[in-house]
Amino acid sequence: MEGRNGHGELAEVREHTRVVLQPIAAPSILGLFGFAGATFIVAAHLAGWYGGEKSPEFLFPFAAMFGGLAQFLAGMWAFKARDGIATAMHGMWGSFWLAYGVLNLLVAVGVYTLPAGAFPELGFWFIALAVITALGAVAAVAESLGLTTVLTTLAVGAGFLALHYLTGEGWWETAGGWILIASAIAATYTAGAMMLESAWGRVVLPLGKVAREANVPGTRITQPIQFEHQEPGVRMGQ
Repeated sequence: MEGRNGHGELAEVREHTRVVLQPIAAPSILGLFGFAGATFIVAAHLAGWYGGEKSPEFLFPFAAMFGGLAQFLAGMWAFKARDGIATAMHGMWGSFWLAYGVLNLLVAVGVYTLPAGAFPELGFWFIALAVITALGAVAAVAESLGLTTVLTTLAVGAGFLALHYLTGEGWWETAGGWILIASAIAATYTAGAMMLESAWGRVVLPLGKVAREANVPGTRITQPIQFEHQEPGVRMGQ
């Protein structure tokens, strides 16, 4: 009977299977710092804090690597950490930064010339980014106030930039730059809190997580190995 219904075979597999656990560092530490650095520098230019028309030609090689490549890699590692929100947000924004860097490179070498006013092709990309990021912000409510703040301000800033590129009105760009600066600051705090928790093994800066005890400085909440829902392996999420 055991041979027929497969129970014997299943027991054999369980008895001779080894589970190898590979805990990894929180990928969003890199992803959020990459996002924060690139976004702050570029958004400060959009807000009119510094620079001129030629600034993007010098900014975007660095933005494409730090905000693009580093963040995209963080998104792929977040997949291994089984963090769906980080996989989507880092992967999406990382690939966008890479594409935006390529676009500005083509402009710098004379292949393309950006429109002086409205740029609807780019505007519709920012609409897509704003909508998807807003969905990520809703999902992040289940994780922490810190991440929710990052994604909410990012979605609003992307929406303002979409309006700028669709209408050509400069004040939308300036306002969007200021909002993205706020998002970069929130991302710096969130990534810093995650890094400090990883280094000290306990909460140093609260992130407004759903579990109240997880926001008390000094609380030890990180357990790299978990056996949840009868599934052995590294902890889910970051």
